[in-house]
Amino acid sequence: MLFSQLDLVVQAGEALELTGPNGSGKTTLLRCIAGLSNTFDGDIELEGFLYLGHASGLSGLLSVRENQRWYASLTGAHVTDAELNGALSRVKLAGYQDIPCMQLSAGEKRRVILSRLIFSDSPLWLLDEPLTALDEGGVALVCELIAEHCAQGGAVVYATHQLLNLSDKRQLDLGQVNL
Repeated sequence: MLFSQLDLVVQAGEALELTGPNGSGKTTLLRCIAGLSNTFDGDIELEGFLYLGHASGLSGLLSVRENQRWYASLTGAHVTDAELNGALSRVKLAGYQDIPCMQLSAGEKRRVILSRLIFSDSPLWLLDEPLTALDEGGVALVCELIAEHCAQGGAVVYATHQLLNLSDKRQLDLGQVNL
């Protein structure tokens, strides 16, 4: 058992930073919240969410545009070329639309994944290690996206080993609640 009697409420406009050492349950908690693991006792109540985990979910054979179109089709979103181009520009990948994802660096792939946040209308974002492979500009981008989402009434729960410089966040150290 990783933890017990965990009672967690995340309100609109709130960012919750999950910290703790490897194996403390950060990813497990996010996967339980997202419904990707049912190895827990208790109840989880939530309205729409977007989960971005460790795996990229990108096909290396598809272009950036094709990957984003495929992703949008899974969520039921309709993304225009202008919206796609705008999102890619926001994550500093303007002009990358037709490049196969296998040709991108790890940081560029992470930026493609982060551009999905821009398309999302989900009230809750669940982000597992969103800073992986990102440079300083990418880290700043993640902070901006989270702050904007919270300012617009969304909520974010994210697991990280690198603390984000957000002015308004709560922190839960799962290393302190382990049994």
